[in-house]
Amino acid sequence: MGSSFTISDGMAGLMMTMPGFLAAISAPLVTVTTGRIDRRVMLGVFILLLALANFLAAVAPNYWLVLVSRVMVGVTIGGFWSIGAGLAGQLVPAKSVGRATSVIFSAVPLGSVLGVPLGTFIGDVAGWRIAFLAMGGFTLAVLALLLVVVPPLPADQATRLDVLGGMLRSVNTRFALVMTFLVVLAHFGTYTYVTPFLEQVTHAGSGLITVYLLIYGAAGIAGNFFGGSTVGRYPRATFAAAAALIAAATLLLPVLGTSDAGAVALLIVWGAAYGAVPVCSQTWFSKAAPDSPEASSVLFTASFQATISIGALVGGAVLDRSSPSTVMTLGGLAAVLMVLVAWAHRAGKYTWPKAS
Repeated sequence: MGSSFTISDGMAGLMMTMPGFLAAISAPLVTVTTGRIDRRVMLGVFILLLALANFLAAVAPNYWLVLVSRVMVGVTIGGFWSIGAGLAGQLVPAKSVGRATSVIFSAVPLGSVLGVPLGTFIGDVAGWRIAFLAMGGFTLAVLALLLVVVPPLPADQATRLDVLGGMLRSVNTRFALVMTFLVVLAHFGTYTYVTPFLEQVTHAGSGLITVYLLIYGAAGIAGNFFGGSTVGRYPRATFAAAAALIAAATLLLPVLGTSDAGAVALLIVWGAAYGAVPVCSQTWFSKAAPDSPEASSVLFTASFQATISIGALVGGAVLDRSSPSTVMTLGGLAAVLMVLVAWAHRAGKYTWPKAS
């Protein structure tokens, strides 16, 4: 897409930056203003908005209209995840909430397994505009499935701004914010530009890159379910281990990623580690405010999406001024800082409140 509009890789990274910032803003605003509306209805509205955004991008005559479509995507992401991330408790018995949350967040790595390679394949064969058209049609199919399969989900408790403010005064919430910021900054500041790295450093062709991303996504699914099975018992250790593996993978890529075997091995480690990150972050926010599940989802979504934008923006600026290897190194250092913050939380012996 960057070459179609004659823009740099860093400028093209705005397609990641715009949705993240809008998602961070829309997460609290949309959730608060629609607090009394059935959550299935709201999920359907967001899915429809996503379909319209894909169709707009497919016919956009210039790059700025593509960015408008990404604004629509940002609103969708912020609203959808702030509501959807906390719905496990309404869909399954209490004893199965942890497993159900892992299933919900498996959508993130599963999207990497199916969405990224499929979109890349369609783009290579028929062009990126056709890829957006296809994703728009697929999104409408998901909307129909939602309306048929998902039961009504009445809002149990409207989220208020003062509840969000109260959560921010919690030490555990602040630790969750800092750790989420650092690990997501590390990941999206690097993964957004992993394709230029594989092209310029590993010298992989477009076909191989698609395969590599598929392998990465498959590892992410495994990491998501493994992280979901351990984070309830070991939240600090699981989150820190995921960040440490991301640090190792990104710091070693400039050294070992010059070969196909080294790049694939590190992408597997990276994918498995990042697959655990969303469920770990959501669990930390939930434990910090067990009586306000939707409010914790709002803070999780807002912090996560804002950091995606910052990571993509910073990574793009570094890439335009240096090299993909420098991007990987700086991202790895951010992940190392996250591990140190997790250690500081342990050293402080902070505990979470018990759910009432």
